[in-house]
Amino acid sequence: MSDNVEVERGKTESNLSVIKRFSRRMQDAGVIQRLKKERYSEREKSSNVRRNKRLTALGKKAVRDRLIKLGKLAPRRPRGGPRR
Repeated sequence: MSDNVEVERGKTESNLSVIKRFSRRMQDAGVIQRLKKERYSEREKSSNVRRNKRLTALGKKAVRDRLIKLGKLAPRRPRGGPRR
């Protein structure tokens, strides 16, 4: 989405007032607000990346479960303390 904001300088207008008018039009057009909103946004991971990450996690879980079953690794302790 492209917003073109143009400001032309009048004959007797100062540079400062042109800059102020430009800034005001940028705010009115929502350009500044949109840029602030999208500043830290991350793009969505592709399906291949998500699939590979999940397969890796499943593989690690299978290895861990196998080692626990063989007694070579202690089972995980439950997180948190006792419920009161």
